[in-house]
Amino acid sequence: MRLGLGFKIVMLGSLVICMTGCREDIYIQQSTSTEVGEPRFTGVDGFYLLNEGNMGSNKSTLDYFDETTGTYIKNIYAERNPSVVKELGDVGNDLEIYGSKLYAVINCSHKVEVMRATDATRISKIDIPNCRYAIGHGGYVYVSSYVSPTTDNPKAPRGAVYKVDTLSLSVVGRVEVGYQPEEMAVSNGKLYVANSGGYRAPNYDRTVSVIDINNFVVVRDIDVAINLHRVKRDKHGMIYVTSRGDNAEVGSRLFVIDPLIDVVVKEIDSPVSDMWIHGDSAYVYSAAINELTGKTAISYSIINLQTHSVVDDAIIKDGTDVNIKMPHGIAVHPITGDIYITDARNYVSSGRIHCYSPKGVLLWSQKTGEIPAHFAFKYQN
Repeated sequence: MRLGLGFKIVMLGSLVICMTGCREDIYIQQSTSTEVGEPRFTGVDGFYLLNEGNMGSNKSTLDYFDETTGTYIKNIYAERNPSVVKELGDVGNDLEIYGSKLYAVINCSHKVEVMRATDATRISKIDIPNCRYAIGHGGYVYVSSYVSPTTDNPKAPRGAVYKVDTLSLSVVGRVEVGYQPEEMAVSNGKLYVANSGGYRAPNYDRTVSVIDINNFVVVRDIDVAINLHRVKRDKHGMIYVTSRGDNAEVGSRLFVIDPLIDVVVKEIDSPVSDMWIHGDSAYVYSAAINELTGKTAISYSIINLQTHSVVDDAIIKDGTDVNIKMPHGIAVHPITGDIYITDARNYVSSGRIHCYSPKGVLLWSQKTGEIPAHFAFKYQN
């Protein structure tokens, strides 16, 4: 189902309106709409983009790209949900469409916002402490959580994964995993959870917890590397896990886990901040800050998942990568292969999203909310 006419509004610039009734004296920023491309009908209506917002600023926002009209719509949540106090909240950390619902993980507000995937109208919220990432599977949404408050603490307890029923939207299970768990993936009837141990630096965690989905218990921990973060599954069921290293002497790496034997079968010597798997390729960017030198090394690459080797070290071919100050998110259109890269810029002002053709040529660029990062594609029914 496509978005209704309420989304297709004219550009309103920085106009704000004063709402009455339950939001009396509270100002709500209207969405703005910009034509960025020609209408396309590919089977994908478009995508949502979650802007994190700087920690403590309560500025997480939601944008939407309507592919059927070629329109980019900035800041839709507040307009769609004028009665929600403080709007989305503080630090949007992940976004997931599962079934008919859109789940936004709001880290420092300790909640998961649940919306209708058709129009981002709020259905409910689920309270989960220091929540990080979400993934849907088998009628449930699983949410990783640091459990402890949002602050560095070497004595912080182990993290957990919460099991949410998608009909009642209530937590129906909880299992303890490693320290400060991050992203997750499902393969071979198991949920793989990357444990970072980020609050315990320099004594990071280095394990992936493996949860049996049916019994919802941890069956083993796989030793991988320090400070784990991203977890992705390819179309063959293989699991890819990133290590952030220590931002000093130990660099970022990518590891491959075979879910049939639950062991690391390959280490790929390539830095990864985030990646998006499309077909048999992983589209990767890295923005590694070295705390010893104070310098940030930015790179883009494509990794062949059959050979586990870097086959292209320049996703962007037209030289416009020089305009990206700080890459912070990546996605690939599931049908057309267009590549989307977000730019957090200085982390406190508006970011940007850049759309590239599969050949790495810039198609369009558009202003976003603060710290754009997380994508969720919406398919037509």
